[in-house]
Formats: sequence, C-alpha cells, structure tokens
Amino acid sequence: MAVADAVSALAPGTRVTALGTTKGLEGRLVPARGYQLELIPPVPLPRRPSGDLLRLPGRVAGAVRATRRILRSVDADVVVGFGGYVALPAYLAAKSLRIPVVIHEANARAGLANRVGARLATRVFAAVPGSGVVAEVVGMPVRATISGLDRAGLRAEARAHFGLPTDGPVVLVFGGSQGAVRLNDGVVGAAGDLVAAGVGVLHAYGPKNTLELGGIGPAQGYVAVPYLTRMDLAYAAADLAVCRSGAMTVAEVASVGLPAVYVPLAHGNGEQALNAAPVVDAGGGIMVADGDFTPAYVRDTVVPLAQDGDRLARMGAAAAGCGHRDAAGTVAAAALELAAQGTGARRDWSATDDRRRGRQR
Repeated sequence: MAVADAVSALAPGTRVTALGTTKGLEGRLVPARGYQLELIPPVPLPRRPSGDLLRLPGRVAGAVRATRRILRSVDADVVVGFGGYVALPAYLAAKSLRIPVVIHEANARAGLANRVGARLATRVFAAVPGSGVVAEVVGMPVRATISGLDRAGLRAEARAHFGLPTDGPVVLVFGGSQGAVRLNDGVVGAAGDLVAAGVGVLHAYGPKNTLELGGIGPAQGYVAVPYLTRMDLAYAAADLAVCRSGAMTVAEVASVGLPAVYVPLAHGNGEQALNAAPVVDAGGGIMVADGDFTPAYVRDTVVPLAQDGDRLARMGAAAAGCGHRDAAGTVAAAALELAAQGTGARRDWSATDDRRRGRQR
C-alpha cells in the first residue's frame, strides 16, 4: 500500500490494482485505501515434503491462469511483487505475458516466491543486505504518514488522543494486528512495577485477546486497547516500543527513530531476529528471546530503560540512522519507468496474442 500510494503521488491518475486472496487482510485494507482488489486462489508453499507439495504444480497453474486473466483485464503495464501466496503466480503470469516485474524483498531471508521471482524480474529491491537475492538495498517501503512523522511535534496531540499522561516516559506495546500473548503476559505481569515507576503504557493487546490488569487503567497511566488504528500517533506518544520484529514493524519503528525492545517471534528460519539485527547492532534497540520476555525482564530491564532519557535519545538517533524514508518512492519510480518503457511493445504483443486466440476459437 505504501508503494501504491507513492505511485499515485508520482503519477496521478495511474490505475493501481492489488492482487490478493481471501485468506489475507487485503479484503479489508485495500478497498479502504481506495484501490481495486482482484482475488486469485491462494497457493501456500509447503516448507516440508507432503501431499500438499504434490498438489502444488496444479495449484500454481490454476492461480497463474486466473492471474493472466486479471492482468489482461486491467491492461497491466508492470507487476510489483513482495512475496507471499499471491506473488509466485503473479510473477509467472507476468513473465508469460511479457509484462516487466519489479520485486521487493522485505525480510532478511527471502522466501521461495521471491527467490524464484528474482530470476524473472527486471528490477529487484530489498529492505536489508544479505536477503538471499541479488538486489538494490533501499529499505522497507512505509506509509508517508510514518516516513514523514514528526514525533516531537505530535507528542502532546498524540498523548491527548490516547488519554496518556502529559509528562513522563511512555512505553508502546504491540504485537502486530493480532497482538502477541507473550508480550501481553510479560507486560501485564509487570504492570504494577511500570505504574509505580511513573512509566505510562499504551498497550495494543489484540482483538482476540483479553487482559486482566487488576484495577490498573488510564487513571494510573496504563491505556489498553485491542487495536491501534493510528500508529502514527502511537509512535509519537511513545518514548520506547516493546514489539515483535516483523519486517514492517522494524522498518516503521526505525524510520521514526523510536528505540525498541524487540521480541522476535520464534518461528520459521529465524527471520524476525534477522530483521531486527541491523538496528540492534547499530544501538537503536535491544533484542530478547521470546522465552525470556517475562514480567521479571520487564521489571529489571524495560522499566530502567524507559526511565533513562539520555540512553533513549542515543538509541533513537541510532534507530533513525538505520531507517530509509523514501523506499516506497524508489520502488514506485522504478515501476513507473518500466511501465513507460514497455507499454507500447507489450500492447502490440497483446493485440497479436488476442488475434491468435481469436483464430484458435
């Protein structure tokens, strides 16, 4: 969506169509941002040999056919992909139609879709070095409301918006759109310690989760909400974040210069730890293993850190130095350039292809 917004800003009137599946959040998020959404069958890529692996070629072929129909119907000039269920069929369909492909790899370790797609693409970008694909490192595309955020200037407005204390440190706790039980348990278990130390908390615990705070609430400076719709204001209100380390989370937190305690989700090939490593190595955050994030850790590490303004300032500057504020614009500009270069030739070929299919009928 950040790249789509950048395309629209660079070339107003450009038609942007998003490909998605019924499994993702795109069914809600894409139309809400004003973009057309087309759905294709999801193609999960099995991590281990199984019956699903045997069915994979047929599923991919079906998704490619569906994607080809969509690309023709919207008269696509370029395909921009970010990996995942939708990406591999989109890359294969685009290649078969001679539509140029631009890829962005968000994670520190590229997934299968982008490893395959990188061999077919005209331009390949990555958020960080060493992702496993040969790419131009540009950072992670983030929304303009985040990349241009003035945290200091919005601090008072942001705290008033959430009902947080005007003065004193505030810790932002969030575990992604669904929350994170480990983070919830660790912070709630130390809620009394945080409040006693004068540390405010803005805690997004996830719409499917519940919290038991034992009478602690906004009056004590602890604001708990199931979901944050204004992440820009959440970042502006906070002095320190406690969060997972998905690629987008790390990119946004670093981009706004917010120090963080990263708690990587222990799954897959350790991608989340790799995502946060460059920021942590630069001094912009600290990392703790999922199993070690306990109420005792919050009491002994997070509380003193939140109270140390000088250290937080140094960490914030280091985090900001790791951020890339115009990655979305860079990817969008590359896509628009390729679209402009290839439009005429591709449409000539499409017309020929249409005539050929007409003769076949």
